[in-house]
Order: sequence, then structure tokens, then C-alpha cells
Amino acid sequence: MSAIEHIYVVGAGKASADMGAALEKLLGDRIRAGAITVKYQHTRRLDRIQLFEGAHPVPDQNGMAGAERIIEIADMATASDLLICLLSGGGSALLPLPAASLTLSDKQKTIQALLGCGASINEINALRKHMSAIKGGRLAERAFPAAVATLIVSDVVGDKLDIIASGPTVADTSTFAECLRIMESYKIKNSMPEAVVRHMEAGAAGRTGESPKAESEFFSRTHNFIIASSRTALRQAHQTARSLGYKSLILSSMIEGETKDAARMHAAIAREVRHSGNPVEAPACLLSGGETTVTISGDGKGGRNQEFALAAALDISGEEGMVILSGGTDGTDGPTDAAGAVVDSQTVPKALADGLSPHAYLQANDSYSFFNQTGELLITGPTGTNVMDLRIMLVG
Repeated sequence: MSAIEHIYVVGAGKASADMGAALEKLLGDRIRAGAITVKYQHTRRLDRIQLFEGAHPVPDQNGMAGAERIIEIADMATASDLLICLLSGGGSALLPLPAASLTLSDKQKTIQALLGCGASINEINALRKHMSAIKGGRLAERAFPAAVATLIVSDVVGDKLDIIASGPTVADTSTFAECLRIMESYKIKNSMPEAVVRHMEAGAAGRTGESPKAESEFFSRTHNFIIASSRTALRQAHQTARSLGYKSLILSSMIEGETKDAARMHAAIAREVRHSGNPVEAPACLLSGGETTVTISGDGKGGRNQEFALAAALDISGEEGMVILSGGTDGTDGPTDAAGAVVDSQTVPKALADGLSPHAYLQANDSYSFFNQTGELLITGPTGTNVMDLRIMLVG
């Protein structure tokens, strides 16, 4: 530590305030300057690191102000300095610094189109990186030749470093050409801002520089460390379930795909446990993590965890002694104040008796309104972490 002249701290994500607080406790006045951006209300008191609050998942001007300050700090660092970067889920939306030919409005419209078409987080972040002046390795580029240490709380299936927060300090593996293919495959190219399409086409044609790749010197002094992930949460839940007398099984930490399909698969496994004792006998606790995708067709309110819970409730309706929780570990699910929902075998029968149609709410992507009426929303508030979604299925 004595060989380092100055320490700077930057970062973004829903867990970054808590990470920053821990770092301030460790380093104190060794921190010369710092700036991190978090989602609104995901805050902590910080003394030496400037805190910005921004919007997620569609970025806003406050997030852009935070990104501008982060770049200023990166530019301050010299070869004798250390830049510590704190990244967690949500960092992509909270680092909105558009490429020179684009505006914040261009990015906002693009993200809205991507979120609504069913694109995966890998695909969304590929476009984010290629619209950005800070993501896709460009923060490491700006900080070079300073040493960079990035501490990461992963919210990405498989813990892919270039995807988490769109990899601001990681060599980018995606390309402009890939971004064009993504837009074409989801048939959203015509609904994209013209400036974004021109920017991608210019990059694919070699008229705009690609994002930094693995061979770049910018990464020669950069080190990335994953300090928590979905597997961390699942292991702890597994141990807790066993201590409570359940036969516990982790299904996977890498669940992806359409939310409704994933929910039905999970419900089918719960029913298998009930009727055959496979893959584990009751009383059982089945656990999974990951991040599914909702293809929006209705105009309701909800999030992937609430949609998962509603779809699963339909498939365990009438079964004995089943409870399913699906929640975002950050405490938020979609544009709602809920982390997810908790359902059981009687959720659907009770709703039907009260004149509610679970099928209609599911088709309208209106799971929040459904659970708000049944009283089954999971509301935790911001948790200070973000390791994707956690699903717990109890078969009594």
C-alpha cells in the first residue's frame, strides 16, 4: 500500500453504496477522491466518496452526471495511483455516458426497445457497450496507466466479467456487427433511433473504433475480482434449509429463458418431488438462481419474479403443501416496490373464489396488481446487494 501514491474509488450498481461504505471503513483518508452511482434509494452514508443516485433500468440525467464524474476521477489517476472500481448489478444503467455521436435520449429509447422485445442481458449489454464512452473496457482505457482493481458483485449468469455492469474495466468480446445482428433478429432495427443505427453501421464498417479488446495495453494493469455471486446466496440458503430440517437441493444458479417457461419447469419439479420423491424426498427445499426474461405483450405492471410466481401458482394449484418464493436479491423487481412474490397451493383457488382471474393477469403482464390484491407481494426494500434472482420452493 505504501508504494501507491493516491487511491481513487469509483463504481456503479445497486450494491455499490454498501461496498463503498466497507471500503471507507478499511481505507479511511487514504481515499483521495471517489464517486459511485446507485439506484434511487439504494444509498448509504459515505464520507469520502461522492454518491450519485440514478434511474434503473432506463438511465437518466443524474446517472449521466455520476458517469461524467467517474470519468473525471479516472483521468486524474496516474501510473503511481490505484483506482478501485466497485461494480454490482444495475451498473450498466447507472453508467450512462453516451458515445460522442449519441445522446442520452438515444440510449433511453434503445434500452426501452430492448427491454420490451425479450432480448437477453448479454444482448442488451452488447448494445450498451457499443453506445458508451465508459463501458466495454473504456473506463480502464481512461484510467491507464494507473493500476485498476475492480471488485464485483455478480448479477450475471455464469459470472461473465464483460457482461456484469457491461464490463467497464474488462476487454469486450462483442462487436458492432453483433449489435446489428441483435437488432435485426428481434426486428427492432426500424424502431431504433436513427443515430444509434448509423453509429452501429459505422462501427461495423470500421469507420468507428471498436471497444477495447483483450490484446489492448489498457488491461495490462487491470485486475478483476468477483467477491459475491448467485452461488454465494444459494450456498447459504442451502445450509439454512438443511439446518431447518429440509432435504435441500440446488437445482442451478444459471436459470435463463422465458419467465413463464422457467416457472412451469420449476413447478413440475416440485410436483415430481411430491408424487415420486425425485430428485429429493419431502420435506424438500429446492433452490435456484439466475435471471429470466419477460416478453411483454400486455400493458400491466410487474417484474420477472412476480410473473414467475404467478405462472408457478397456476401449475401448483390444488397441490398439497407447496410454497414458492421468487425474488430479486436487490429488493426490487421491475418498476415496482416489490422484490417478487410468495405463492402456495391455494393462491389460485382463493383468487378464483374472490373473483380474480390469474390467467387474465398473467396474459396482461399485470402480476403486481394481482398480488397486491391477494397480499402475496414480497416487499423487502433495498437489500444492499444484487446477485440476480433467488427462487425457493418448499414441498412439505
